[in-house]
Amino acid sequence: MIYLRRQLPLLITFVMGVVFAGQYYVPHPRSELMLTEVTKWLQIIGGFALVLGVTSLFHLHAVKIRRREPGWGYSIVLYAGMLGTIAIGLWVNGKESVNGAMTAFGWIYSNMMVPLQGTMFAILAFFIASAAYRSFRARSREAALLLIAAIIVMMGRVPLGEMLLPVSGDLTQWILNVLNTSVRRAILIGVSLGAVALSLKIIFGIERAYLGGGRE
Repeated sequence: MIYLRRQLPLLITFVMGVVFAGQYYVPHPRSELMLTEVTKWLQIIGGFALVLGVTSLFHLHAVKIRRREPGWGYSIVLYAGMLGTIAIGLWVNGKESVNGAMTAFGWIYSNMMVPLQGTMFAILAFFIASAAYRSFRARSREAALLLIAAIIVMMGRVPLGEMLLPVSGDLTQWILNVLNTSVRRAILIGVSLGAVALSLKIIFGIERAYLGGGRE
């Protein structure tokens, strides 16, 4: 019984992986219908996963509040924000506007969520600048080339830089369209091959981390 309980998830993963890998090569209405039905099931499972994630988040912050851990006041703010947004969203049926008038839910999104998202991205700019400062030190030929390319692209993307160095605009377009595109394609090919390899390992039961443990 224990052996069956361990092997049953592997068997289901193998069968479903092979079926849906082959589905892309079977242009039949039944194949497309099967994919549509499974997509609906994935949305249902995603809803339950969302509930599980929110429950786990609430439990985590409840423990912080109970133990008075550093920053537990922010957990209270999180509780108030999440519960308030959920209650208001249910009250207006998730509508951001009614008859052209903004609802309370729409006001929360436009006047709180959007500025907070903008703030988060603005903070990321400082981390990017710090990482660029560390990466662009010309300690080698490769770093020097990266530094020169970055300066050209930054100058070619702003009107002032293009005015100071007119050729930077054409060089920027060439770097982005030729060098950057070729590197991006190579990275995508590598990521795709890695995804295929990982998928095969999961289908054939070599990788079992999704079962809650390591390899067996």
